[in-house]
Amino acid sequence: MARYDFDWVDAFTDRPFGGNGCAVVHQGAHLPEAVACAYVRETSLSECTFTGPSEVADIKVRYFLAGCEIPFAGHPTIATVAALRDRGLIDAGRLRLETGAGVVDITLNGPEIEMTQIAPQFGALVDPALVASTVGLPKEAIAAPPQLVSTGLPFVITVLKDHAALEAAMLNLDALKQLNARFESVGPIEPFLVTRTGRVEGDTFSRLLLPPPNPPEDSFTGSATGAMAAYLWHHGLMTKDSFIAEQGHLMGRPGQARVTLVGKPSDIQGVKVAGQGFVLMRGTVDLPDQLSSQSV
Repeated sequence: MARYDFDWVDAFTDRPFGGNGCAVVHQGAHLPEAVACAYVRETSLSECTFTGPSEVADIKVRYFLAGCEIPFAGHPTIATVAALRDRGLIDAGRLRLETGAGVVDITLNGPEIEMTQIAPQFGALVDPALVASTVGLPKEAIAAPPQLVSTGLPFVITVLKDHAALEAAMLNLDALKQLNARFESVGPIEPFLVTRTGRVEGDTFSRLLLPPPNPPEDSFTGSATGAMAAYLWHHGLMTKDSFIAEQGHLMGRPGQARVTLVGKPSDIQGVKVAGQGFVLMRGTVDLPDQLSSQSV
């Protein structure tokens, strides 16, 4: 058993109880997946990060859901950098993070933390009827062909016609299993739902519904926001090179990010996703090096 410092950070917001929460466990990157996932379940958060030394960047970051490790995630990246800065562990305006999806460049602009996600990978188009069934909507609610897109983590980007459809969406677990069966080699995926009008002052408004053992909905999803932006630029559905993405308002946890194109819509070199982070709690946690059979 060892003791680790941790910070609980609300990401993509400048105030408590907004955006999306993430617990950052400092110097715990060596811990096994089972221990890290158990910690995520204990927090009831959607994701947590564990940091450690890196030979290729300034710091290594591992990302965990309640059930598995993932290569990258957006709001935990913002949370991790906010925690490092709050502890005085960052002394420059730039930072490089080693992640499972590659090295991620970070720029600090005052209170704003900007991450440059990798160039998008555009995968297969997905049957609109199957996606509509997955989120409990009629096929007619989908305004553009859903597509598998990744800027570090894959999502089925799904543009909806209006806010009414977005608010009515409900996850159908049986249909989600069918969707994942078609993309088994990709790993777990969910539809990221977006409308091309903001909720308050933004240009887009989104939702991400999640299956168990995760919380039922993610309040702000930075990795999916990057993939969504790439999709919109790639398909000519966003004319601005930089725009404001909103998410979480229906959950009472409003969050927003500034999203900026790197390159041209026809040749996207990367996606910059920027937001703030509010450190809500600081403390220590005692974690084992492995789980006993009784804990599994």
